[in-house]
Amino acid sequence: MEIAPRIAAIQDISGFGRCSLTVVLPVLSAMGSQCCPLLTASLSAHTAFPPSDKATFLDLTGQMEGTTAHWAELGVTFDAIYSGFLGSADQIRIIEDFYRKFRGEHTRVLVDPVMGDHGKPYRTCTPDLCAKMRQLADQADCITPNWTEAALLLDEDYANRPTEETGIRNWLERLSLDGRRSVVLTGVSLTEGQIGAGYFDRITGTTGFAMAHQEPAHFPGTGDLFASVLLGALMRGDELPGSVRQAVDFVQRCVACTLEVGTPPLEGVQFEPLLKELV
Repeated sequence: MEIAPRIAAIQDISGFGRCSLTVVLPVLSAMGSQCCPLLTASLSAHTAFPPSDKATFLDLTGQMEGTTAHWAELGVTFDAIYSGFLGSADQIRIIEDFYRKFRGEHTRVLVDPVMGDHGKPYRTCTPDLCAKMRQLADQADCITPNWTEAALLLDEDYANRPTEETGIRNWLERLSLDGRRSVVLTGVSLTEGQIGAGYFDRITGTTGFAMAHQEPAHFPGTGDLFASVLLGALMRGDELPGSVRQAVDFVQRCVACTLEVGTPPLEGVQFEPLLKELV
C-alpha cells in the first residue's frame, strides 16, 4: 500500500449546506488523500442561504497562524495545498506565509478563487479581498475560477464574457499568465444543453473542453465539489484533461441524482451516495 498524499485544505466549514470542507474532506478521503483542514471560518450555513439575524459567521484568522506554527513544529509536509473560501483579506498574508513554510519543490498548489457567482461578488467578498485573491492566485500551479471569478481576475466586465470557443480559449490563455499556471474555468457552455469546463494545461501548453448534459437546476457548492474531484484525480497521477473530465462527469451525476431525489437546491447536491464511484 502506498502512503496517501497529504493535502492542506485551507477552507471554511459550514454547518448546513453541502460546500467547502463538508465536501472537500470526504471527496479527497474517498480518492485516497489525507485531508488536513486549516479553517478560515465557521458558518452556521453557507452564504447562499438568505441573510438572517440568527446566522453565525466566525472569522478564524486568529487561529490560522497558531495552527501553521504548530504544524511547522511537528515537521509536517504537504503534497498539495488547496485553498477556497476565505474569511478575510488578512488571511491572504497568512496563506502566503504558509507557502513559504510548506511549499516544497513538488508541492502542488491549487487556488479556487472563491469570490462570487452570477456576475456579482459574494457579500463576504470585499474589494480588498478580491484584490488580494488575485495576488494569491498568481502564485498557484492551478486555479479553478467560475465565469464571475475569471472576470474579476482579468478585470473584465462579466457581461462581456466570451461565448464562442475562440474567445473562451483566449480567456483561458490570459488566465494562465503566459502559460505559468494551469486554469480550469467552470460553467462553460459551447452548445445548448451542454455545460462543463474549459482548461489550459501548463504542462502541454494546450487548451481543451469537457462537457456534460446540463441539468435544469443550480446548486451551491458544486464548485467545491468540482475542484475537490479535480485535485483528487491529479493527486492520483491523472493528467489535467482526464481529471477535468472526471470532475465534470461526477458533478453532473450528483446533480441528476439530487434532482431525482428532490431535495431543496440550497442544501447542495447529494454526492454522498456516489462517493464510492471515486474510490
